[in-house]
Amino acid sequence: MIRAVAFFGAFNPPTRAHLELADYARRATGREAALFVPSRAAYIRDSQGKDRAFSDAERLRMLNALAAHRPWMRVCDWELHQEAQPRTYTTLCHLREEGYAPTLLMGSDKLAELATGWKYVPEIAREFGIVVLGRNTDDAPRMIREDPFLRSLGDAITVLETPNDTREVSSTAVRQTLRQIEEKQQELRRMVPEELLEMLLTVPRP
Repeated sequence: MIRAVAFFGAFNPPTRAHLELADYARRATGREAALFVPSRAAYIRDSQGKDRAFSDAERLRMLNALAAHRPWMRVCDWELHQEAQPRTYTTLCHLREEGYAPTLLMGSDKLAELATGWKYVPEIAREFGIVVLGRNTDDAPRMIREDPFLRSLGDAITVLETPNDTREVSSTAVRQTLRQIEEKQQELRRMVPEELLEMLLTVPRP
């Protein structure tokens, strides 16, 4: 069995923080691999209400390109092929059948959702364990101590302190920057002949 942290998410798109945090959590917990498990685009768009969802194929292509040069990184596309978004517990069980010993990796911003928005949390904690990365100014240990449900999971939750240089990096910020770039390119198209546009965008700056 390959011991791994299982990193579920939209990865819409993947960021430097996703990579650094997954590798950090893998090394901090003594795992061999970090498994990236992208959610279905329909779930990202319809259930999570994200402003822009890269397609399943686009996000999978991005993740596979990143994994090609990182031996510790694995990509699981199983959820993308399901008719509906699977429960996390179901996917963890699938990963176990595929030869992994997965542990759920999540941000502290998801802790509050475990008691109300997730199913099979006690089973996840008991069978796989949960590794939590602190997000922003969250005090994850305090959040667990003060919540009876989270406290009941006991030693199944491992909290890691998130490196400071990743705290401000997010997929949302990347999408916002991409929108700004697209808007600027549209402005250029209104001002510059089409034949010169690519030249202007690629010419080295002095």
